Amino acid sequence: MSVTASYQKHKTMKYSKREIWQECKDYLGIFIGLTIYAVGFTLFMLPYQITTGGLSGIAAIIFYATKFPVQYTYFFINFILIIAAIKILGLRFCVKTIVGIVALTFEFSLFQELMMDENGELPQLLGDQTFMACVLGACCEGIGLAIVFLNNGSTGGTDIIAAIVNKYRDITMGRILMLCDIAIVVSSYFVFHETQKVLFGFCVLIISMNLLDYYMNSVRQSVQFLIFSNKYEEIAESISKQLDRGVTVLYGEGWYSKEPRRVLVILAKRREGIEIFRLIHRIDPKAFVSQSNVVGVYGEGFDKIKVK
Repeated sequence: MSVTASYQKHKTMKYSKREIWQECKDYLGIFIGLTIYAVGFTLFMLPYQITTGGLSGIAAIIFYATKFPVQYTYFFINFILIIAAIKILGLRFCVKTIVGIVALTFEFSLFQELMMDENGELPQLLGDQTFMACVLGACCEGIGLAIVFLNNGSTGGTDIIAAIVNKYRDITMGRILMLCDIAIVVSSYFVFHETQKVLFGFCVLIISMNLLDYYMNSVRQSVQFLIFSNKYEEIAESISKQLDRGVTVLYGEGWYSKEPRRVLVILAKRREGIEIFRLIHRIDPKAFVSQSNVVGVYGEGFDKIKVK
């Protein structure tokens, strides 16, 4: 075997190990997110008969009307959807979705078994504070789903329906999911005949979706610096060595002075912003600095690019 071939083989093996480690972290993150979701759903949604969106909301409505276990409804409907999704979207799209469905089905069953009292009922942990249960349950669902999505996972259900419809129709997945969730929450009226239950369901949707967006954006948020200084070389060297961050030098010209200027461009984690400011101030207190928030930075030293 030539040296070049040996190097390529080593590089491929190293890349494969890195991919395997990334996949393991993804599955661990998905499991943690699903656990948080299952806790919120089982402890705060089911005991207070609050309807949420997605397939778990459909399973909950059937449970409220017939007492048929949530986990069985959730699994059976997802099983049918997964078969359709494999044929239409391919197996690669469905691998982590299948893992998510199986894990969430198991956790629904586990937490209900752990929480049920001697009468086989789920206790209302917050007494008559239904709205507080609504808020806490929505927070758990929002954070749990955010963790799942950040690790390239899915809980199946309406996600599969949205992906299938999106493939054949020019309708965004977000709009399809929103329409499905609204229809599911409104349908709870036909079980309870109470407007208050529907309003609680909409509160869950609003709180969980806003918290999901906030959590995902806050985790991915980074900062970008534009630094104008005559001591740009010293600042760039210090940032590169002390903070281990890459620095790009842009060549510009001051419009008023017509003098050439060097501009440093730095992308960093938000928590590193204070250290960068301190370093700049120590080297050149008169430096002109612009800082802006950046949502989503991908590549070396930041988030890994993930494509479903």
